Formats: sequence, C-alpha cells, structure tokens
Amino acid sequence: MSLRINDTAPDFTAETTQGTINFHEWIGDGWAILFSHPKDFTPVCTTELGYMAGLQPEFQRRSCKIIGLSVDPVTNHGKWAVDIEETQGHKVNYPMIGDTELKIAKLYDMLPAQSGTTAEGRTAADNATVRTVFIIGPDKKIKLMLSYPMSTGRNFDEVVRVLDSIQLTAKHKVSTPVNWKPGDDVIISGTVSNEEAQQKYPRGWKSPKPYLRIVPQPK
Repeated sequence: MSLRINDTAPDFTAETTQGTINFHEWIGDGWAILFSHPKDFTPVCTTELGYMAGLQPEFQRRSCKIIGLSVDPVTNHGKWAVDIEETQGHKVNYPMIGDTELKIAKLYDMLPAQSGTTAEGRTAADNATVRTVFIIGPDKKIKLMLSYPMSTGRNFDEVVRVLDSIQLTAKHKVSTPVNWKPGDDVIISGTVSNEEAQQKYPRGWKSPKPYLRIVPQPK
C-alpha cells in the first residue's frame, strides 16, 4: 500500500507505553504527529525522542498530539525512555508504540511486505526505512510525510514550522512561501478570484506577477 499526502492515515490498534490505543480514536478531533524509529537504543533516535519530549508543550499549544513508534517491544521502550531522559534532559511523556510484528511499519509503507512478521533478530539497518514523520489532520488525512536516513537527525523545529503553515492554510485560503515563518507575509491561494480576494483584503495586495498575490498573514 503506497501512501500519499491527502490519503486517509491507516487506522490500527496497538500496544503503547501508555496502554492499548486505537489510532483514529486516540487522535480525536485534533492533529497528530506519528514519527517512527528503526530500533530502540539507537543513538540518533535517542536525541530525537528527547528533543520531541522537550517540544511537547509547543505541540500541545497547537492541539497536536505526538506519538512515537519503534519496531521493538513496549517493555524495551520503557527502558529506553530512562536513557533518553538521562542523556537528553527531557522525560518522554508521550506514548511510544511497540511494533514487534512490523504490522504498522508495513501499513505505513515503511517496510516491504516480505520483511517478515517479527522484529526479533532484525538490526537497525534492516529497518532503516522506518524513519518517517507523518502529520495527520483532524480529518485523519495525511498532511505531511518526511523521511530521513538513519545517520541524519531530523529537524523537528521544521516540523513545528510546517504544522503552523498547515494549520494556517487550513483555516485561511492562503499558501506560505519559501522559508516562511509565523508572522511573515503569505500568498493568496490560486483558487481565490481577485473579486473574492478584494472582499477579504480590501487594502489590496502586492502582485509582482498576476499569479503571485502577497498579503500579510491573516490573524
């Protein structure tokens, strides 16, 4: 199953460090970030999980839950969390999924079907493709997929920036330009006619080209 942006995020039931969850029910009416890891006790992932723990209040302010996944047992996750807090300075207070049968990794197209049915005996290199971040909206649609190699730590500040952009553009008929940050100018969506734009932006807009209509970020 190949996943794309705007596909419905596959639903699943799984064991986590905070008990059994049904994913769509767990998301509820808000936003969610699912980020995956090839194995517990790996160095790059240790730094990532710790950094996300530090960012959790930022996601909470954006009505966004976060959940980790690693293809190891939940019991290992708990032991790993101790290392994460000790080395990274942040306690992991979000759930971590145990995907010991590789079902969710396959469901989310991070491992091929022929990968077997157990994490036992597999190395981090065997699971190298389980390194994807998914942002999922209240409609349970995938809004972003971001994959990194094992050797490169992910930029979760960028994930916060993208979430801000996605939430803004979901509320207003705008797009965000390159390197946009909250408070910067935005672009009126191409689906908005000039007549409609004039009603929403009576002061007008900057337009270096007819298709490029720039306005201050809506409040």
